[in-house]
Amino acid sequence: MEPPEDKRTPLDEAEGIILRWDSTASEEAREKMIFDSDRNEVDRYLQAVDEIQRSLSSTTINSESSSNSDESGLNSTIRIAMARLEDEFRNILLSHTAPLEPESISFSSDPGSSTHSHRQVDDHEDESEHDQGLNLNLNLSLKLAQQREEQEEGEGESGDSVSDAAGSSRSSYRTTSSIREIDLVPSDAIYDLRSIAERMIAAGYLRECIQVYGSVRKSAVDASFRRLGIEKLSIGDVQRLEWDQLEAKIRRWIRAAKVCVRVLFASEKKLCEQIFENLGTDIDDACFVETVKGPAIQLFNLFEAISISRRSPEKLFKILDLHDALMVLIPDIDIVFEAKTAESIRIQAAEILSRLAEAARGILSEFENAVLREPSKVPVPGGTIHPLTRYVMNYISLISDYKQTLIELIVSKPSTGTRYGSDPTIPDMEFADELEGKTPLAFHLIWVIVILQFNLEGKSKHYKDTSLAHLFMMNNVHYIVQKVKGSPELREMIGDDYLKKLTGKFRQAATNYQRATWVSVLYCLRDEGLHVSGSFSSGVSKSALRERFKSFNAMFEDVHRNQAMWLVPDAQLREELRISISEKLLPAYRSFLGRFRTHIESGRHPENYIKYSVDDLETAVLDFFEGYPVSQHIRRRSS
Repeated sequence: MEPPEDKRTPLDEAEGIILRWDSTASEEAREKMIFDSDRNEVDRYLQAVDEIQRSLSSTTINSESSSNSDESGLNSTIRIAMARLEDEFRNILLSHTAPLEPESISFSSDPGSSTHSHRQVDDHEDESEHDQGLNLNLNLSLKLAQQREEQEEGEGESGDSVSDAAGSSRSSYRTTSSIREIDLVPSDAIYDLRSIAERMIAAGYLRECIQVYGSVRKSAVDASFRRLGIEKLSIGDVQRLEWDQLEAKIRRWIRAAKVCVRVLFASEKKLCEQIFENLGTDIDDACFVETVKGPAIQLFNLFEAISISRRSPEKLFKILDLHDALMVLIPDIDIVFEAKTAESIRIQAAEILSRLAEAARGILSEFENAVLREPSKVPVPGGTIHPLTRYVMNYISLISDYKQTLIELIVSKPSTGTRYGSDPTIPDMEFADELEGKTPLAFHLIWVIVILQFNLEGKSKHYKDTSLAHLFMMNNVHYIVQKVKGSPELREMIGDDYLKKLTGKFRQAATNYQRATWVSVLYCLRDEGLHVSGSFSSGVSKSALRERFKSFNAMFEDVHRNQAMWLVPDAQLREELRISISEKLLPAYRSFLGRFRTHIESGRHPENYIKYSVDDLETAVLDFFEGYPVSQHIRRRSS
């Protein structure tokens, strides 16, 4: 007798395959994954799902001739299949999920981005500034004058390469401007994911598919954030951090932002397109936004927190670093987040850029006001360079390093005198011919130098010795000139014409010092008052001559004792000033000694009056402006 024919239909076979892999009914089904099996089993399962779907669609169309039990059975089977495919979808994603390795990613230098030179300030310049005990009232740290942060780690070292971040062989990526899209999942796994997504969406399980995808990929993005050093900080958390802590974090955030936008987010977008493109209207965009919107907002909130934080001068350069980094990233952000559903992210980035620019402008204005109003009244010992002068010049030298950015941000000239109302003590900048044609930034830098000098002139009045006040101004204006000359960028903006004016000011201060100190000393070496009536050759009053030598000796010793304690830190300026003093003092003393020496030596105790030779004075002048005390008696080479 022949065996009965197999009466099972394709639908029956399909249902059998679906039920065999029902994890709620089979221990074996719970322990194994279909897509970890051989491809034949995968294909059979997908074909079974397709068969159920066709039958369900056919049943719906021919609902009049179909029983409710048939439709109910098919719906039950499709729910089992969708639950299974959801698990398979999750498992494939998890099997190919690994955070990016920041060390494996490097960019070439951004075209068009500003580069800032590394500037090192002489260490000994900073040493005495905290020792003064002066309240600079600027909340400024002198460390700003130290070497700038190194440019972002890894840039320019290995071209445009992006190494494999997840450990698989992934050589395929698109390049759009600076964007580097890497393959986060191998192509065979993408084929499987797309096969599953296509069937889940067709069965009406779009929301479940997106939820699974979003949860897995969000976890992957979060893991990459942790590797990149991006903490989950609210805007309030960031603003409560000390600035020292923030400075270190900002450098890390800048590099992380580049990796996130150009690699991480761009690659997530590519993965969404690979799996969901053309499976429905904007499904790929919806999945992408669902995955990265939270992390993107988390990243940009760090930038926003800095942009709206309390303004103070020490923050300017990090704010400019953030501005430059975001400015370069804006075109990439517009590309990666081009979807309508991602518009809020594009808007947030643009608004933060605007706020960073406004913060930079506001800080520069506050810096100018702080320089003008800095209240310290304690004279610096020896008339040396004031800590404020060092700080301000180092600060504007660093500003000049950001010339390219600030020329674009600073679009209006300083309001100078009118900005402070009718206060007659505030200087006004003379907009002379040599300032015409300069950028608003250059005007601001010149204005800072103007108000710095104004402040220094006020501080010079606290010296009781007029000579020391002039020496103080000479030292400080000379330092300003040297800092301008030492920075090509700053010198270009300040201009040689204004630099000549500054040079003239410190030379005038040097002249004023010499007049205040040496006119009275040299007055002792005049002939007037030494001759008595009668023969010119023999009519010298010895008593008046003795008094004249005694006055000279006392005055010179006093000047020597005091001015050896004064300080001219610049070696060349110190030497030039000593030479200038010697050129006036030594010929006058030599001549006076030549004319009247015999009158003293013919009397009693000539050594009490002619205490010094010309060589002795020349040696004594070498003690001037060294900043430390000398012995009470001037060293004498000869009697």
